[in-house]
Amino acid sequence: MAAIGRRRFLGYVVAAPTLVAAAELGLAPVAEAGQPVAEAGQLLDLNDLMTAAALPTSGLITVEVNPDGTVSFALPRAEVGQGITTSTAMLIAEELAVPLDRVRVTLADARPELVFNQLTGGSNTTFATYTPIRVAAAVARLRLLAAAAAELGVAAKDLTLKDGLISGIDIGDLAAKAASARTRQVAVELAPRQSFTVIGRPHNRIDALDAVTGRKKFTMDLDVPNAKPTMVCRPPTINGKVGSVANLAEVGAMPGVTDVMVISTGVAVRAETFGQCVDAVRALRVSWRPGTAEGKSDESVLRALRAAELPIGLRPPTPVVEATFTFHFRGNSALEPNCAIADVRSDRAEIWSSLKSPIVAQQSIAAKLGLPPGKVTVHVTEGGGSFGRKLFFDAALEAAEVSQKIGKPVKLMWHRADDSRQGRAHPMATSRVRASYLGGTVLSYQQRHTSVATDLSHGLGEIITAMAARLPVGDIGFSQTFFHLSTAMPYDFGVGGQLLGETDRSFNTGSMRNVYSPDVTCARELITDRLASRMGQDPYRFRHRVLRDDRSRAVLAKVAEAGAWGRSMPAGCAQGIAFHAEYKSVSAALVEIDCRPETVGRPIRDGVTGPRVTKVVFAVDVGLAVNPRGLEAQMMGGITDGIALALTSSLHLRDGHFLEASWDNYFYTRQWNTPLELEIIIMPSASDQPGGAGELGVAASMAAVACAYGRATGTMPTSFPINHGTLSFTPKPTIPPIPPSPTDGLSEEI
Repeated sequence: MAAIGRRRFLGYVVAAPTLVAAAELGLAPVAEAGQPVAEAGQLLDLNDLMTAAALPTSGLITVEVNPDGTVSFALPRAEVGQGITTSTAMLIAEELAVPLDRVRVTLADARPELVFNQLTGGSNTTFATYTPIRVAAAVARLRLLAAAAAELGVAAKDLTLKDGLISGIDIGDLAAKAASARTRQVAVELAPRQSFTVIGRPHNRIDALDAVTGRKKFTMDLDVPNAKPTMVCRPPTINGKVGSVANLAEVGAMPGVTDVMVISTGVAVRAETFGQCVDAVRALRVSWRPGTAEGKSDESVLRALRAAELPIGLRPPTPVVEATFTFHFRGNSALEPNCAIADVRSDRAEIWSSLKSPIVAQQSIAAKLGLPPGKVTVHVTEGGGSFGRKLFFDAALEAAEVSQKIGKPVKLMWHRADDSRQGRAHPMATSRVRASYLGGTVLSYQQRHTSVATDLSHGLGEIITAMAARLPVGDIGFSQTFFHLSTAMPYDFGVGGQLLGETDRSFNTGSMRNVYSPDVTCARELITDRLASRMGQDPYRFRHRVLRDDRSRAVLAKVAEAGAWGRSMPAGCAQGIAFHAEYKSVSAALVEIDCRPETVGRPIRDGVTGPRVTKVVFAVDVGLAVNPRGLEAQMMGGITDGIALALTSSLHLRDGHFLEASWDNYFYTRQWNTPLELEIIIMPSASDQPGGAGELGVAASMAAVACAYGRATGTMPTSFPINHGTLSFTPKPTIPPIPPSPTDGLSEEI
């Protein structure tokens, strides 16, 4: 066989009655000219690690051509609104030359044989699956052409394949003829970029119509026989436990209630309707034992973080810029609350939920139920948002426990307040930065990021362990490895380094979109502004000068040009600019903010309005953008996240519990604070490979908002979100109410 070239790969025709094709096991994407490269000094990143871990099982993911002319693909990732079912369908449509509406992308059930190939996170889906999916589709194309050539008695090269027809024959009519009685290895050539008609062109989402017309099925929309609404009465403090229940029988006799029982996380109620569940939960009189964060508050956690800070070294003799930044607890704030359906029998179980780590969920549920993993079927449903939250499967575990205890199917949903108060919080953290300089040169940059421990037990820790031999950082623990593989210094700032320290495992934590990068980048960009000021340089021109590569400088220059950097603005208003790189992609944001007291917006407290972001220009270079329209939507969402993290969104911790209970007091970006002017610029690229994009919009936008605020007010912000210090709402009571704090009624300052 001839040597495999840049666009030539090995794949398999799988033994099956109809045409099924797969990529070769262990297929590695072949580097192309112009492929995005890692940032200078970063030889390997988290996306590379996840992709390498997924490759050995890539051949187990198949594309199937059906007799009706449709093409099926079960995607081993979770669609939670990011649009990966659309981009995946585009890859198949390109290689098979079929209309996009004939590609059926579903979500695969938990498949333990995929090992590390079924975890959604790290902006990795398109990056990792781009080549294997195309290779599988190309194998199918090759087989269909061969079958058509035999049918028509002509050479395959003389046939045309367009819109699902091969010289007039529908591919569905060839599906059985193109099938193979045994699995065979074949070589295929992928379509060259210059011939693309689908990839790289903007497309609407394939699920958009169903989503806006209510036909799209989320977990709570599924009709599983006899699965009745179920909710849980939860403790007033984080991870509290049930001591006793005074009125279990009384609540069990309430209208519609079928079952009430104590479970590991509280008291579960199953009823005919969710309204009846809510009434029953509120009626329960539970005596609770203390939780793991008993008595803790923002202030006490902050003291612990400062005490755990890693040393930063002796202060150099040259001038320095130094500051410590605080980032408070935050919630993922997904639109869909945590929910799951479970039907547990004595010898088997079936689970339905939106899960980004379904294999780990299957293993954990099996262990909890005392069943072999093979007896637990886990169906992955589409989710209404995640932002990291659905890497954990708390609702599925609870649903399984309840269903096993009562012997009936359940449809379990968390109350909106449950996730704010008992869910997975993004850890509180501090970041201390010291940069030394002399003249116009930065000599060193040191950053010590200290965080409440991040729980990585959703499967990423196992990937890091399995791939440890490939890591350039040595055995330094899951979180530290994650930190080093996802954060990097894009500027020529001399010697130094960034280190992570962790403390306090008493909280339920999880990753929020972009994990460490928004906080780390925000601190770095604020210090970069301060360095530019000390050196008497313009913030944009200083960054442009010290960025390490032309690609990074290009996105920064583009936002400066498109956003008219340096234009005159009224007092109290300013521009901010910031840069961020991750997973073979680069981005830059220019933000304009209005901090004048008379700014029009929703009052935050006592008629005082908050800063308003009035304009954002955002530029990205992700290499090959599979679906530019989907990429633009991802950046819009990331920008909104960045504004929230900088200005408004946080959880207040008091006496071992969070005060926020829903979106009326968890201040995600509101319509009044959404920029009236928003421009997303997708940079042209000659690359044949996509970079990561799912989280790319957050860090640069958060940092640019912070920098704009500092320039508008004349004071560099050091605590985020900026409005966290003022409690602007009356906390809703817990169930049962928590005794008043000694400070209640004295001050609303947290």
